[in-house]
Amino acid sequence: MAGVWVSGLYDGAVTHKRVKPRRHGLRYRMFWMLFDLDELDRLDRGLRLFSRNRFNLFSFRDRDHLEGNARPLRQQIEGYLTDAGLAPDGGPIRLLCVPRLLGYAFNPLSVYLCHRRDGTLSAMLYEVNNTIGQRHSYLIPVEADHAGTVRQTCDKRFYVSPFMDMDLTYRFEVQPPAARVSVAVTASDAQGLVIATCFSGEHRPLSDAALVKTFAAHPLLAMKIVAGIHWEALRIWRKGIAFRSPPPRPAAPVTLGRSEPR
Repeated sequence: MAGVWVSGLYDGAVTHKRVKPRRHGLRYRMFWMLFDLDELDRLDRGLRLFSRNRFNLFSFRDRDHLEGNARPLRQQIEGYLTDAGLAPDGGPIRLLCVPRLLGYAFNPLSVYLCHRRDGTLSAMLYEVNNTIGQRHSYLIPVEADHAGTVRQTCDKRFYVSPFMDMDLTYRFEVQPPAARVSVAVTASDAQGLVIATCFSGEHRPLSDAALVKTFAAHPLLAMKIVAGIHWEALRIWRKGIAFRSPPPRPAAPVTLGRSEPR
């Protein structure tokens, strides 16, 4: 079954580099899976080690994303696109995220690539989870004549880290999935760069053998992500960076951003 799906694996590494008020950095290996939302049921039927909304070695649970309810993900996203005046036409919607491993997952960031029927990108949806159980998304249109790397910006509206101010601007730079994928996010204040993060990975076709190999390389990835977040928070706190209390959650589940000129 390998090679018959748009969905696939991306094996690589993530880096974080904090510039101020204290320098701090990390790098660790991880992977993302690319899911075409219209392929999820076929993946469930075609792979013994992957299931949708059921326990397995690898699994995808719809309620882990967006509104966290039974409404289909495509329907939710197309509703956001319609509200933003982007007129979805039924084109593919693909998601980059960490799946559940042995029933457990945590995604600080998931990226939805929303396409038109002709295959061009119409919008990106960046879904952010924090460690206190909250979720928020940033929806940013992609220009109709766009090609190559996607560059977009958005003002921060959602509390993520107790060591980061809210008065920041995000800049996203995405190399869409192909032989490689790259998702870079920076946060800047009025004086300049505060933090830069990036995931970069190489494509691997989906198969049960590939899933076994990926699990062997990353057996407890989701737990590693959560543990890593708290360990790095402790290291940052010990460097004397002040703690920020969480503000109220945004009233709307989605914040609109803007594309940058090419």
